[in-house]
Amino acid sequence: MRCPKCGNQDDKVIDSRASREGATIRRRRECLSCNYRFTTYEEVERAGLMVVKYDGRREEFSREKLISGIKRACQKRPVSPQAIETLVDNISQQLSDSYEGEVPSMAIGERVIEGLRDLDKVAYVRYASVYRRFEEADDFVQEVDKLEKRRRDDPAQSRLFDLPNIKR
Repeated sequence: MRCPKCGNQDDKVIDSRASREGATIRRRRECLSCNYRFTTYEEVERAGLMVVKYDGRREEFSREKLISGIKRACQKRPVSPQAIETLVDNISQQLSDSYEGEVPSMAIGERVIEGLRDLDKVAYVRYASVYRRFEEADDFVQEVDKLEKRRRDDPAQSRLFDLPNIKR
């Protein structure tokens, strides 16, 4: 591992521990040249999944792209970076378990929507509006109505998202 400060390749591992529920290993390292301490993460490299888009194009699955989309939906919401990481880890694991080689983009989007529905209702509606291509304000109202119905049917959902009285 190259030191980020001086570029030397000689270092020693000071501490190793499991991170993200055992999905990665966090290592604290110390450069033997300049004594700078830095952290690295090690994780299993999964066989590359290809995402099959709506129009038939294929592109490599990108964890960074998934994180970016979820962060955009959660912008200015009380959602921690750790919660986003956990959601992305769960989605990535589900995809690896369910698909080999190729995964439809729709499968990724549906898993994101399900995860955001439980994480933050506003982020869920934001993501759904892009993913499901909402065209008019009525599309938003219909989605919020679905959330309200789900909340009424499941008392555990009521703590997640209290909607103000909206006149329809």
